[in-house]
Amino acid sequence: MTNSSPRTSQPLGAALDGAPMSRLHMRFWLLAGLGILLDGFDFFIIGVANPLIAKDFGGSAAERGLLSAAAIVGAVFGAAALGPLGDRIGRSRIFKVDLWLFVVFSVACACAWDIWSLIVFRLLLGVAVGLDYPIAASYVAEILPARNRGRWLVSAFSLQAAGIVLGAVTGVVILLALPETGSWRIMLGFGVVPALLIIWLRRNVPESPRWLAQNGREAEACAITQAMTGRDCHVTEADRERGESPPEGLKAFLQPQLFSRRLARRTVFTAVPWFLMDIATYGVGIFTPTLLAGLALGGANATFISDDIASTEGTAMLDVFLVIGFVLAIFLVERVGRVPLQLAGFAMMTVALCLLAVAEQLPGGGDTHLPLIFVGFALFNTFMNLGPNATTFTLPAEVFPSDVRAAGHGFAAGCGKLGAALGTFLFPVLLNAVGTSALLYGVAATSALGLLVTWCFRIETRGRSLEELSGRETASLAARVTPP
Repeated sequence: MTNSSPRTSQPLGAALDGAPMSRLHMRFWLLAGLGILLDGFDFFIIGVANPLIAKDFGGSAAERGLLSAAAIVGAVFGAAALGPLGDRIGRSRIFKVDLWLFVVFSVACACAWDIWSLIVFRLLLGVAVGLDYPIAASYVAEILPARNRGRWLVSAFSLQAAGIVLGAVTGVVILLALPETGSWRIMLGFGVVPALLIIWLRRNVPESPRWLAQNGREAEACAITQAMTGRDCHVTEADRERGESPPEGLKAFLQPQLFSRRLARRTVFTAVPWFLMDIATYGVGIFTPTLLAGLALGGANATFISDDIASTEGTAMLDVFLVIGFVLAIFLVERVGRVPLQLAGFAMMTVALCLLAVAEQLPGGGDTHLPLIFVGFALFNTFMNLGPNATTFTLPAEVFPSDVRAAGHGFAAGCGKLGAALGTFLFPVLLNAVGTSALLYGVAATSALGLLVTWCFRIETRGRSLEELSGRETASLAARVTPP
């Protein structure tokens, strides 16, 4: 126990919640969020590598779809089934384990001998990426001050965009330096470099004070809290209290109460738009280089490698708009509200995808309508991250009552990853079967459906306390998309 007197010190939880944002807060927030950056890097680099892998290994459209979806499927298992390990053995230990797994399987991917070995290694790599998500979110939520905690959580999630830009730059440099089909091995193996750097930076990250207090290590909890906040503190019964263990594995997705009369609307409102959004996000995002090559950057005299270089350079430029979208979301989510941003995001994603489809159908194809293609991708990337990519992550944590908040968020996230897996698996199959423009119209329809579901089941959370949102009656919430 700490020697601080309760009369001159604050409860540990109150000290953490009320502290001003310090340099230590910023440092630990960044180190926790850097794992999400790796997810963005891996998300992009497989799109650059896919054409090169297909040239080396061949494979059917279904096998290429499995390759693109493997890491996402692994992430579902890593987040849902292994994430609760952080509650048992601590956040900081998982921070070290998951990134070492990333290193091992990145090397394995670079050494794959055929497409099926690469699919297996990508699946295992995804487990490592998925495991970092719940641990990072828990750690950030537990150490940061209460004021604008949601904004900082969205900011941590936005580091995914920085990882995508890193992947884009890496892909361009490697293709220019080594314009050979085998260069995909260097691309996939390069992930080891930022992973090892993050492991080194995380070596001295302390354990979450709240986790320590709940697990009988009160002196350590107070010492870390005092270092972070500059305030004396003591552990109270409220700090020691442990809630029920979160559901694990498939139980996290099989929660009958989420479909009760009281909660069904909230479940549909959070899960269905996330599912629909990720079909478009992952399908279009991973295959952006392929789409650019097919829409605008091909040509009769173009070589295979020059096509991949040109499309990767174009994608790198367009991915700047992903960062712009996240920056706008961070500043607008508390000013405008979650629902208006989600509606606007889905609407503009629909428009952008239709623009891309129209450009491919116009006389001369995409080659003669480059400005229209640029506008289409720029709008899609900006409004995706300004809208549903940020809000679908935020809303489940707010609209569900405390007794089922983890289950509700887990179910919604699981539906999102299911949509991501479907998007990455089906995209190359449908691209080959129906063509570019028809596929883009189909994906636009999923975004339009996301807008419709959001409007019909909307619950605006801006300006309302979690206690109010946890009430049994939600009818009064439907009338106001944006609170007064």
